Amino acid sequence: MSSPHRPPLRSALSIPRHLRYTWDHEWLVVDEGNATVGITAFAAQALGDVVNLRLPEVGTWVEAGESCGRIESLTAVSGLYAPASGRVLEVNTVLADDPGVVNAAPYTGGWLFRLRVENIAGALSADAYAAHCAHTQGDRR
Repeated sequence: MSSPHRPPLRSALSIPRHLRYTWDHEWLVVDEGNATVGITAFAAQALGDVVNLRLPEVGTWVEAGESCGRIESLTAVSGLYAPASGRVLEVNTVLADDPGVVNAAPYTGGWLFRLRVENIAGALSADAYAAHCAHTQGDRR
């Protein structure tokens, strides 16, 4: 996935340990039954410059593992998949005017939406996600 114009994809050292991850490169953190959701630095770097987002609407129900939006970059369009089931409480409105925040700060200001969690299906630990990323890059250490 890396090119001569882009630095190599992030290593396991840049994967925050307090988050949970999906096979589709979304992250979530749950606090008192509410989850904040975003895409990982690995996904943001692989996509390139994010230029448009279609996020789920506030009040809608999203189902774990199901498509709930879309992320467009200059070179690709990627589906956004819910890492948990629940009702969307909030979307990051900053991203409407500046979607590049997803690339610049995927684990902080680039979060995508928040939901009231009813069910989390198959979330990966940081170590399991790091192994998945290494495998995706062809690095089978």
